[in-house]
Amino acid sequence: MQLTGKVALVAGATRGAGRGIAAELGAAGATVYVTGRTTRTQRSSYDRPETIEETAELVTALGGTGIAIQADHLISDQVRDVVARIHAEQGRLDILVNDIWGGETLMEWDKPVWEHDLDKGLRLLRLQVETHLITAHHALALMIEQPGGLLIEVTDGPADYNADHYRINPFYDLAKVSVNRMGWSHAQDLKRHDATSVSLSPGWLRSEMMLETFGVGEENWRDALAKVPHFAISETPRFVGRAVAALATDPQRARWNGQSLTSGQLAREYGFTDLDGSRPDAWPYVIEVQDAGKPADTTGYR
Repeated sequence: MQLTGKVALVAGATRGAGRGIAAELGAAGATVYVTGRTTRTQRSSYDRPETIEETAELVTALGGTGIAIQADHLISDQVRDVVARIHAEQGRLDILVNDIWGGETLMEWDKPVWEHDLDKGLRLLRLQVETHLITAHHALALMIEQPGGLLIEVTDGPADYNADHYRINPFYDLAKVSVNRMGWSHAQDLKRHDATSVSLSPGWLRSEMMLETFGVGEENWRDALAKVPHFAISETPRFVGRAVAALATDPQRARWNGQSLTSGQLAREYGFTDLDGSRPDAWPYVIEVQDAGKPADTTGYR
């Protein structure tokens, strides 16, 4: 396994893209620390059943070593303690995946700033921007102790798409653009330490919450196409996970430093597929459909 001996922190790995990324890093042999707020004994404000323990067990079942640590990434001391534990137990950090989100229940669709609930909007920004900065502050200092580190900033939408497409409301729009910019900004600092930083967007993600929204499961997700034909371009969380694993195992990954990437783009580059053997590539499709004047909003639950 190409990542045996490597240590990763997937921040925000309870469900969705974070779980898929942790799983694929585990499948490549990595030791993966997975963080989130929901455990088997305590649920977050989402009040959902997925837990960080389940994610860690999946990592281990796939061949890696999964370690779950409960943490709220808005609380600096908790993140500091996570990184201190990784340092004490492993002595290194090779991969940091910033996938913290948590804003699904805070979004108000197509509302200008004066109509959107202010407290919800500001909390959405804190959950997407402040958490990523807190985690980078504590974790990157450990990551740069060895050359070759990799930072993945997970967002929704590549930089070129987000630059000229209005994303739902000003709070969500700013949040997703900000994470793309963070991937670029950190790259300027990390390149001096032989480390790589990118932002990465999955396509239309078949997360647990998205499947529930359409009343289907992964085994029968195509039943949703009767109502939403565009859902045919969707992908499992493991697809973006394979994108991260491909970057992590590429000795030439520094060529991507500072770039905004997508799972579909990296699938073309590295040749991996989704679990069913398909190779979805959502964002070019979305752009083509929208340029034709048809609605195709693929904003999903990560």
